[in-house]
Amino acid sequence: FHRPRGLLGHVTGRVIATRSSNVRRNRWAVEQLDVQPTDRVLEIGFGPGVAVEALAARATAGVVHGVDHSALMVRTARRRNAAAVAAGRVVLTAAGVDALDGLDDALRPLDLVLAVNNLGMWPDPPARLRHLRTLLRPGGRIAVGTQPRDPGADAETARRTAETTAALLTDAGFDAVDTRCLDLDPPMVLVVGTRPAEPAHPERHR
Repeated sequence: FHRPRGLLGHVTGRVIATRSSNVRRNRWAVEQLDVQPTDRVLEIGFGPGVAVEALAARATAGVVHGVDHSALMVRTARRRNAAAVAAGRVVLTAAGVDALDGLDDALRPLDLVLAVNNLGMWPDPPARLRHLRTLLRPGGRIAVGTQPRDPGADAETARRTAETTAALLTDAGFDAVDTRCLDLDPPMVLVVGTRPAEPAHPERHR
């Protein structure tokens, strides 16, 4: 599931794309975010493109970018979103979150960043979150969703995960951090933070 490829990757992709909890989780996350028609959105680790599809259905005059380090998932998601890709409304790239520096000019400014069930796989999450903040416009938002999958995970595991994620977002410079919860087993938590408006330049003393 970390980097699907080959025959087993095809099976993994089909499982991710059709498992009811995964589809519900991704579509619910998008529903929480009030995506506007002209929004510029980035999804990190988009897998088979379930959330990309839901985002593109809302950002009808905007663009949905996505990065995923599995070339197989990029091909799968492109097929799922073929019409939006052909129209230039969906742009999917085979890359990890640590390669976003090379895409800055194409991405900036973003209105929204979404990542579901992959923050724990990022190299140096605090540094990656700080960089993502620079790609967002002032007032832009980041949403990090997690459904704990460890053996024995429960509602308390999800609560602790949300607290840890919220602390990471706060430390990375996001504010107005809040958490939403989807009643799965175990629960899915979505932690949303906002890039603050740029501080006004103080007037110089005469």
